[in-house]
Amino acid sequence: RRDAPLAGAASDVLVHAGATAPAGRTASLPDGASWSSLRTVGAALTAHDAGLATAAVALDSWHARHPRCPRCGAATRVVQAGWVRACVADGSEHYPRTDPAVIMAVVDDEDRLLLGHARAWAAGRWSTLAGFVEPGESLENAVRREVREETGVVVGDVEYRGSQPWPFPASLMVAFVARARTTDVVVDGVEVEQAAWFTRDRLREAVASREVVPPGPASIARALVEDWLGERLPEHAAF
Repeated sequence: RRDAPLAGAASDVLVHAGATAPAGRTASLPDGASWSSLRTVGAALTAHDAGLATAAVALDSWHARHPRCPRCGAATRVVQAGWVRACVADGSEHYPRTDPAVIMAVVDDEDRLLLGHARAWAAGRWSTLAGFVEPGESLENAVRREVREETGVVVGDVEYRGSQPWPFPASLMVAFVARARTTDVVVDGVEVEQAAWFTRDRLREAVASREVVPPGPASIARALVEDWLGERLPEHAAF
């Protein structure tokens, strides 16, 4: 079993970094095969296989990061086929966690879409806004808070659209369409570096010229953008 790094490695890297053979040698792969992240291959998998892969990535990440009991610090052992870890000292059982996050297509009265560029992204990458739900917060209020914190835009009505397991390392993305009450954009400069309103024609032009690189085809962010746009974006246009 690989030891979990102290910090910084995403779960898809942990899972797809390569199996370890005896004596520390890297296990060989069949000719023509290579390791790839779930983020990269997810869109090419069937719904059945994508679900299996997502569960595997999420569980691997949880096991790697939770070898000890959060109550007493003793070691835990794997039980129930990997879906539970039991403390060897106090017998308590611990289960994989899922952290809810909201992701939203913010639309104004002119039917424009608000997209943002995060500071951590490469130049040209734009996507819908998103953020984690805080303790004691409803999903709808999380949408309103995140949009206002990151862009200064005030949101009113919030409509649920769908969800997607996103095991990087343990999230459930809950998707919404949010109706903007204001349109003035003032980015926080911490998480979001740029944000702008797009018409459909403007987004098509920006994607075609590669000025804007939209979310990957496996992501629910891409589904939100394409649902608003009313058509599929080019397959090559993704980060």
